[in-house]
Amino acid sequence: MEPNRFGDIAAFVSAVKAGSFTAAGASLGLTRSAVGKSIARLEARMAVRLLNRTTRKLSLTDEGQVAFERWQQILDDLDEVDTTMAQRRGKPTGTLRLTAPLSFGQRHVLPLLDRYLKRWPELRADIRFTDRFVDLVEEGVDVAVRIGAPKEDSQLLTRTVAWQRYVTCASPDYLAAHGTPQVPADLYGHDKIAFLVGEKSSPWRFHTEAGLHLCEEPGRLNIDSSEALLDGARAGFGLIQLPTYITGDDLRAGTLVEVLQQYRPPADPIRIVYPSKRHLSPRVRGFIDLLVESWQHGVPWEV
Repeated sequence: MEPNRFGDIAAFVSAVKAGSFTAAGASLGLTRSAVGKSIARLEARMAVRLLNRTTRKLSLTDEGQVAFERWQQILDDLDEVDTTMAQRRGKPTGTLRLTAPLSFGQRHVLPLLDRYLKRWPELRADIRFTDRFVDLVEEGVDVAVRIGAPKEDSQLLTRTVAWQRYVTCASPDYLAAHGTPQVPADLYGHDKIAFLVGEKSSPWRFHTEAGLHLCEEPGRLNIDSSEALLDGARAGFGLIQLPTYITGDDLRAGTLVEVLQQYRPPADPIRIVYPSKRHLSPRVRGFIDLLVESWQHGVPWEV
Protein backbone atom coordinates (compact mmCIF):
# COMPACT_ATOMS: atom_id res chain seq x y z
CA MET A 1 0.00 0.00 0.00
CA GLU A 2 1.28 3.48 -0.89
CA PRO A 3 2.68 5.37 2.11
CA ASN A 4 0.10 8.16 1.99
CA ARG A 5 -2.96 6.00 1.37
CA PHE A 6 -3.97 5.78 5.02
CA GLY A 7 -3.82 9.56 5.17
CA ASP A 8 -6.08 9.81 2.12
CA ILE A 9 -8.52 7.33 3.65
CA ALA A 10 -8.55 9.26 6.93
CA ALA A 11 -9.29 12.48 5.01
CA PHE A 12 -12.17 10.81 3.15
CA VAL A 13 -13.74 9.35 6.32
CA SER A 14 -13.35 12.65 8.17
CA ALA A 15 -14.94 14.60 5.30
CA VAL A 16 -17.97 12.29 5.25
CA LYS A 17 -18.42 12.48 9.02
CA ALA A 18 -17.87 16.25 9.19
CA GLY A 19 -19.94 17.06 6.11
CA SER A 20 -17.35 19.31 4.49
CA PHE A 21 -13.71 19.45 3.42
CA THR A 22 -13.14 22.51 5.59
CA ALA A 23 -14.37 20.87 8.81
CA ALA A 24 -12.44 17.68 8.01
CA GLY A 25 -9.29 19.69 7.44
CA ALA A 26 -9.71 21.48 10.76
CA SER A 27 -10.00 18.18 12.62
CA LEU A 28 -6.95 16.71 10.85
CA GLY A 29 -4.77 19.81 10.83
CA LEU A 30 -4.96 20.07 7.02
CA THR A 31 -6.16 22.67 4.56
CA ARG A 32 -9.43 22.28 2.69
CA SER A 33 -7.42 21.88 -0.52
CA ALA A 34 -5.31 19.06 0.96
CA VAL A 35 -8.44 17.12 1.94
CA GLY A 36 -9.86 17.55 -1.56
CA LYS A 37 -6.62 16.32 -3.14
CA SER A 38 -6.58 13.24 -0.87
CA ILE A 39 -10.09 12.29 -1.94
CA ALA A 40 -9.29 12.94 -5.59
CA ARG A 41 -6.29 10.56 -5.31
CA LEU A 42 -8.52 7.85 -3.85
CA GLU A 43 -11.07 8.26 -6.64
CA ALA A 44 -8.36 8.16 -9.29
CA ARG A 45 -6.74 5.08 -7.74
CA MET A 46 -10.06 3.21 -7.54
CA ALA A 47 -11.48 4.61 -10.79
CA VAL A 48 -14.83 5.38 -9.12
CA ARG A 49 -16.52 8.47 -7.82
CA LEU A 50 -16.84 8.37 -4.03
CA LEU A 51 -18.53 11.70 -3.32
CA ASN A 52 -21.07 13.92 -4.98
CA ARG A 53 -20.00 17.51 -4.33
CA THR A 54 -22.14 20.63 -4.45
CA THR A 55 -21.41 24.10 -3.11
CA ARG A 56 -23.58 23.35 -0.08
CA LYS A 57 -23.01 19.72 0.90
CA LEU A 58 -21.36 16.39 0.27
CA SER A 59 -23.16 13.10 -0.36
CA LEU A 60 -21.90 9.57 -0.86
CA THR A 61 -22.25 7.64 -4.08
CA ASP A 62 -23.19 3.97 -3.77
CA GLU A 63 -19.53 3.04 -4.14
CA GLY A 64 -18.59 5.74 -1.65
CA GLN A 65 -21.01 4.32 0.91
CA VAL A 66 -19.41 0.87 0.67
CA ALA A 67 -15.90 2.34 0.89
CA PHE A 68 -16.83 4.59 3.82
CA GLU A 69 -18.24 1.72 5.90
CA ARG A 70 -15.22 -0.52 5.28
CA TRP A 71 -12.61 2.20 5.77
CA GLN A 72 -14.27 3.53 8.88
CA GLN A 73 -14.09 0.03 10.37
CA ILE A 74 -10.41 -0.23 9.44
CA LEU A 75 -9.65 3.12 11.11
CA ASP A 76 -11.65 2.06 14.17
CA ASP A 77 -9.63 -1.15 14.34
CA LEU A 78 -6.40 0.85 14.12
CA ASP A 79 -7.62 3.14 16.88
CA GLU A 80 -8.39 0.07 18.99
CA VAL A 81 -4.81 -1.12 18.48
CA ASP A 82 -3.58 2.31 19.61
CA THR A 83 -5.85 2.05 22.65
CA THR A 84 -4.52 -1.40 23.50
CA MET A 85 -0.94 -0.20 23.28
CA ALA A 86 -1.80 2.84 25.40
CA GLN A 87 -3.35 0.55 27.99
CA ARG A 88 -0.08 -1.31 28.17
CA ARG A 89 1.75 1.97 28.73
CA GLY A 90 -0.96 3.37 30.99
CA LYS A 91 -0.65 6.72 29.23
CA PRO A 92 -3.66 8.64 27.85
CA THR A 93 -3.29 9.16 24.11
CA GLY A 94 -5.54 9.57 21.10
CA THR A 95 -8.78 11.57 21.08
CA LEU A 96 -11.22 11.78 24.00
CA ARG A 97 -14.76 12.23 22.65
CA LEU A 98 -16.91 13.92 25.27
CA THR A 99 -20.40 15.39 25.59
CA ALA A 100 -22.03 17.37 28.40
CA PRO A 101 -24.99 19.75 28.86
CA LEU A 102 -24.23 23.18 27.43
CA SER A 103 -24.09 25.44 30.50
CA PHE A 104 -22.79 22.79 32.88
CA GLY A 105 -20.15 21.69 30.41
CA GLN A 106 -18.86 25.19 29.74
CA ARG A 107 -18.83 26.19 33.40
CA HIS A 108 -17.63 23.07 35.17
CA VAL A 109 -16.42 20.36 32.76
CA LEU A 110 -14.27 22.51 30.48
CA PRO A 111 -11.92 23.73 33.27
CA LEU A 112 -11.25 20.12 34.31
CA LEU A 113 -10.75 19.04 30.71
CA ASP A 114 -8.27 21.88 30.25
CA ARG A 115 -6.32 20.63 33.25
CA TYR A 116 -6.43 17.08 31.88
CA LEU A 117 -5.12 18.08 28.45
CA LYS A 118 -2.30 20.11 29.95
CA ARG A 119 -1.26 17.10 31.99
CA TRP A 120 -1.20 14.81 28.93
CA PRO A 121 0.15 16.74 25.90
CA GLU A 122 -0.34 13.81 23.52
CA LEU A 123 -4.08 13.72 24.19
CA ARG A 124 -6.73 15.48 22.08
CA ALA A 125 -10.42 16.06 22.78
CA ASP A 126 -13.56 16.46 20.70
CA ILE A 127 -16.27 18.13 22.79
CA ARG A 128 -20.00 18.44 22.21
CA PHE A 129 -21.57 20.83 24.70
CA THR A 130 -25.24 20.43 23.86
CA ASP A 131 -28.58 19.97 25.61
CA ARG A 132 -29.78 17.47 23.02
CA PHE A 133 -29.60 13.75 23.77
CA VAL A 134 -26.44 12.23 22.32
CA ASP A 135 -26.44 8.50 21.54
CA LEU A 136 -22.96 7.49 22.68
CA VAL A 137 -22.83 4.21 20.78
CA GLU A 138 -24.37 5.56 17.57
CA GLU A 139 -22.26 8.73 17.51
CA GLY A 140 -19.00 7.22 18.74
CA VAL A 141 -18.72 9.24 21.96
CA ASP A 142 -16.46 7.93 24.75
CA VAL A 143 -18.09 9.52 27.78
CA ALA A 144 -21.02 11.77 28.62
CA VAL A 145 -21.83 13.89 31.64
CA ARG A 146 -25.60 13.84 32.18
CA ILE A 147 -27.97 15.30 34.74
CA GLY A 148 -31.05 13.47 36.01
CA ALA A 149 -32.18 9.92 36.56
CA PRO A 150 -30.61 7.35 34.20
CA LYS A 151 -32.49 5.47 31.53
CA GLU A 152 -32.10 1.73 31.35
CA ASP A 153 -29.59 0.81 28.65
CA SER A 154 -27.60 -2.41 28.68
CA GLN A 155 -24.96 -0.87 26.40
CA LEU A 156 -24.09 1.88 28.89
CA LEU A 157 -22.57 2.09 32.34
CA THR A 158 -23.36 4.98 34.68
CA ARG A 159 -21.73 6.41 37.77
CA THR A 160 -23.10 9.22 39.92
CA VAL A 161 -20.31 11.69 40.69
CA ALA A 162 -22.16 14.71 42.13
CA TRP A 163 -25.56 16.29 42.78
CA GLN A 164 -27.20 19.57 41.87
CA ARG A 165 -30.33 21.35 43.08
CA TYR A 166 -32.72 23.81 41.51
CA VAL A 167 -33.13 27.09 43.37
CA THR A 168 -35.65 29.88 42.95
CA CYS A 169 -34.14 33.35 43.12
CA ALA A 170 -34.31 36.98 42.02
CA SER A 171 -32.31 40.17 42.29
CA PRO A 172 -32.48 42.22 45.51
CA ASP A 173 -34.02 45.11 43.53
CA TYR A 174 -36.81 42.93 42.18
CA LEU A 175 -37.66 41.58 45.64
CA ALA A 176 -37.58 45.08 47.14
CA ALA A 177 -40.07 46.27 44.52
CA HIS A 178 -42.37 43.23 44.41
CA GLY A 179 -41.97 41.49 47.76
CA THR A 180 -40.65 38.06 48.64
CA PRO A 181 -42.85 34.98 48.01
CA GLN A 182 -43.32 32.89 51.15
CA VAL A 183 -45.00 29.80 49.66
CA PRO A 184 -45.06 28.45 46.08
CA ALA A 185 -48.63 29.69 45.57
CA ASP A 186 -47.35 33.27 45.93
CA LEU A 187 -45.56 32.93 42.59
CA TYR A 188 -48.80 33.51 40.71
CA GLY A 189 -48.54 37.17 41.65
CA HIS A 190 -44.94 37.53 40.49
CA ASP A 191 -43.06 37.95 37.21
CA LYS A 192 -41.38 34.70 36.22
CA ILE A 193 -38.59 34.16 33.72
CA ALA A 194 -39.04 30.57 32.56
CA PHE A 195 -36.96 28.19 30.47
CA LEU A 196 -38.57 27.58 27.09
CA VAL A 197 -38.56 24.00 25.75
CA GLY A 198 -40.06 23.86 22.30
CA GLU A 199 -43.25 25.91 22.51
CA LYS A 200 -43.83 25.48 26.25
CA SER A 201 -42.06 26.72 29.35
CA SER A 202 -40.72 24.16 31.83
CA PRO A 203 -42.77 23.83 35.01
CA TRP A 204 -41.12 24.82 38.28
CA ARG A 205 -40.84 22.09 40.90
CA PHE A 206 -41.21 22.47 44.67
CA HIS A 207 -41.15 19.99 47.54
CA THR A 208 -44.05 20.49 49.96
CA GLU A 209 -45.56 18.49 52.81
CA ALA A 210 -48.17 17.26 50.34
CA GLY A 211 -45.50 16.08 47.92
CA LEU A 212 -44.18 17.48 44.66
CA HIS A 213 -45.83 20.76 43.65
CA LEU A 214 -45.59 21.97 40.05
CA CYS A 215 -45.97 25.59 39.08
CA GLU A 216 -46.94 25.34 35.42
CA GLU A 217 -47.97 28.94 34.77
CA PRO A 218 -46.00 30.32 31.78
CA GLY A 219 -43.43 32.95 32.57
CA ARG A 220 -43.91 36.60 31.74
CA LEU A 221 -40.62 36.17 29.90
CA ASN A 222 -39.78 32.78 28.38
CA ILE A 223 -36.25 32.12 27.03
CA ASP A 224 -34.54 29.02 25.64
CA SER A 225 -31.14 29.89 27.18
CA SER A 226 -30.14 29.35 30.80
CA GLU A 227 -27.48 32.03 30.56
CA ALA A 228 -30.03 34.54 29.24
CA LEU A 229 -32.39 33.64 32.10
CA LEU A 230 -29.59 34.39 34.53
CA ASP A 231 -28.91 37.76 32.89
CA GLY A 232 -32.61 38.60 33.04
CA ALA A 233 -32.79 37.84 36.75
CA ARG A 234 -29.69 39.95 37.45
CA ALA A 235 -31.34 42.83 35.58
CA GLY A 236 -34.44 42.58 37.79
CA PHE A 237 -36.87 41.21 35.20
CA GLY A 238 -38.27 38.62 37.60
CA LEU A 239 -37.80 35.31 39.41
CA ILE A 240 -35.97 32.34 37.93
CA GLN A 241 -35.60 28.68 38.86
CA LEU A 242 -32.24 27.33 37.72
CA PRO A 243 -29.65 24.79 38.91
CA THR A 244 -27.09 25.76 41.51
CA TYR A 245 -24.31 25.11 39.01
CA ILE A 246 -25.54 28.23 37.15
CA THR A 247 -26.73 30.43 40.03
CA GLY A 248 -24.13 29.56 42.69
CA ASP A 249 -21.70 32.42 42.03
CA ASP A 250 -24.48 35.03 42.04
CA LEU A 251 -26.04 33.67 45.22
CA ARG A 252 -22.71 33.82 47.01
CA ALA A 253 -22.04 37.34 45.71
CA GLY A 254 -25.52 38.57 46.65
CA THR A 255 -26.46 39.64 43.12
CA LEU A 256 -29.27 37.08 43.40
CA VAL A 257 -31.20 36.07 46.51
CA GLU A 258 -32.79 32.67 46.98
CA VAL A 259 -36.47 32.48 47.93
CA LEU A 260 -38.62 29.51 48.94
CA GLN A 261 -35.50 27.68 50.12
CA GLN A 262 -37.50 25.34 52.34
CA TYR A 263 -39.36 24.18 49.21
CA ARG A 264 -36.32 23.22 47.13
CA PRO A 265 -37.09 20.14 44.99
CA PRO A 266 -35.06 16.95 45.48
CA ALA A 267 -31.49 17.00 44.20
CA ASP A 268 -30.72 15.59 40.75
CA PRO A 269 -27.78 13.22 40.16
CA ILE A 270 -24.92 14.27 37.90
CA ARG A 271 -23.67 11.12 36.23
CA ILE A 272 -20.86 9.89 34.04
CA VAL A 273 -22.13 7.63 31.26
CA TYR A 274 -19.92 5.52 29.01
CA PRO A 275 -20.27 2.45 26.76
CA SER A 276 -19.95 -0.84 28.61
CA LYS A 277 -16.72 -2.05 27.06
CA ARG A 278 -14.63 -4.66 28.81
CA HIS A 279 -11.58 -2.42 28.96
CA LEU A 280 -11.66 1.35 29.24
CA SER A 281 -8.88 3.20 27.46
CA PRO A 282 -6.52 5.20 29.69
CA ARG A 283 -7.88 8.46 28.27
CA VAL A 284 -11.44 7.61 29.33
CA ARG A 285 -10.50 6.03 32.65
CA GLY A 286 -8.21 8.95 33.51
CA PHE A 287 -10.87 11.56 32.77
CA ILE A 288 -13.51 9.70 34.79
CA ASP A 289 -11.09 9.48 37.70
CA LEU A 290 -10.42 13.23 37.44
CA LEU A 291 -14.14 14.07 37.65
CA VAL A 292 -14.61 11.77 40.63
CA GLU A 293 -11.57 13.17 42.46
CA SER A 294 -12.62 16.76 41.76
CA TRP A 295 -16.22 16.44 42.96
CA GLN A 296 -16.35 13.62 45.53
CA HIS A 297 -15.57 15.89 48.51
CA GLY A 298 -17.73 18.83 47.44
CA VAL A 299 -18.64 20.73 44.31
CA PRO A 300 -17.85 24.36 43.50
CA TRP A 301 -21.44 25.24 42.57
CA GLU A 302 -23.17 24.22 45.81
CA VAL A 303 -24.62 26.89 48.09
